[in-house]
Amino acid sequence: MSIQSPAAGWLKAPTGNERLWIGLALVWCLVMSAMMPYWHFRGKQNSTGESYSVRPADFLQRVERFVQTNKVGEEKGVPIVEGTPGGDIYLLAQMWRFYPIIKMKKGQTYRLHLSSPDLEHGFSLQPINMNFQVLPGYDHVLTITPTMSGDFPVICNEFCGIGHHQMTGKLIVVD
Repeated sequence: MSIQSPAAGWLKAPTGNERLWIGLALVWCLVMSAMMPYWHFRGKQNSTGESYSVRPADFLQRVERFVQTNKVGEEKGVPIVEGTPGGDIYLLAQMWRFYPIIKMKKGQTYRLHLSSPDLEHGFSLQPINMNFQVLPGYDHVLTITPTMSGDFPVICNEFCGIGHHQMTGKLIVVD
């Protein structure tokens, strides 16, 4: 068995509709390339860019200390924790859960610390279009100010294994 060269003249220049579609694809690539820096600087949808290297065990200790000092209730065995306005709140993304449930006040600003001790996870706040990657070994800090009250589900939008479809959490915002 050997590799044979294709017959001479097999490659032909695009014609007609092929040229049109190639041109449209090229124009669309240029539009999208121009939009990336525009949305980065003007879109107001990027994180603050604040993140720190952290040992997973240290972040777990911070989360547990936060839970112990701020617990206000429990739902299905998961602690509900109320953060102090203007202060730091902690959320752990771990196979296959978000821990704890966080309670916040509408109109108040919080510094939400996100990290994972095991795998890359996604933080997707529903129904708001807020998506963020949570990486192990990094403490990502998002400055958030809730503008609506209610219960907001958090789902993992990065495939993280067999229990990924069950990885949910909750943020509660009260007036």
